[in-house]
Amino acid sequence: MAVFVRVADTGSFTTAAKELRLSPTMIGKHIRFLEARLGSSLINRSTRRQQLTELGRNCLDHCRHLLEEAEAGDALAEETLRTPRGKLRVAAPAAFGAYGLTPAIVKFMQLYPEVSVELLLSDGMADLFEGSVDVAIRVGALNHSTMIARSLSPFRQLVCASPDYLAANGVPKHPTDLQQHDCMAFSGWMDGPGWTFYGPEGEIYVEVKSRLQINNAFGIRHAALSGAGLAMLRLEFVNDDLDSGRLVRVLSDYKTLSRPHHLVWLQSRRVTPKLRAFIDYIAERYG
Repeated sequence: MAVFVRVADTGSFTTAAKELRLSPTMIGKHIRFLEARLGSSLINRSTRRQQLTELGRNCLDHCRHLLEEAEAGDALAEETLRTPRGKLRVAAPAAFGAYGLTPAIVKFMQLYPEVSVELLLSDGMADLFEGSVDVAIRVGALNHSTMIARSLSPFRQLVCASPDYLAANGVPKHPTDLQQHDCMAFSGWMDGPGWTFYGPEGEIYVEVKSRLQINNAFGIRHAALSGAGLAMLRLEFVNDDLDSGRLVRVLSDYKTLSRPHHLVWLQSRRVTPKLRAFIDYIAERYG
């Protein structure tokens, strides 16, 4: 097929032979073999010129496609055997990226010294199409068919507030007590105006009052430290605040709703050695 494509492109057995470093006789044998396999002529030959038959014209595009696929397979195999190297662009939610993912990336870079990482932290949805992001960490349900996802362990949050807020407003003992409190909402969640808990009586959904909504976990944490109300945040994000007493955990007997966690990348994007190494490393660490 490669010989047939070169003959069709050059319009000459002799020119194709020179480019492929084969004899004109061998070029002819390749073409006759392909014609015998297909059961019909691909090229009308004369002493002056060669012209593709109708079958030859129809087969040409298919042959090109198959050769491109073969070359892509060869390139992928070669790439797989190479050492991960180059720049990797990773997008992640701000709080998780700063407190959880950053230490993991540092260790990843120690394992793969030829890989550099640009970590993009934002609580907005990173656009893998427009911005050349290799892989992103997404929280919540996925609905984009053009992406490939690898599940990570779901995570839960805890409810906390500053000692001053609790002293002034009381400590909630049951999730329904939250209806009497200011509860800061993360405007990125699509769960509606409520928080879900699980306790001895099963699932409890509470519609909370959110006078302050913030689309960034850092902002919610600082608001909670300032006494603005109750916040629902990940443990690793507020662990130091809890240890120091700047924040106090409440409703510890109740579990919060777990949230799905995924690594996502574009289906159309080739999984390079650096990307494969990163996906496997993060999946093992947070899987």
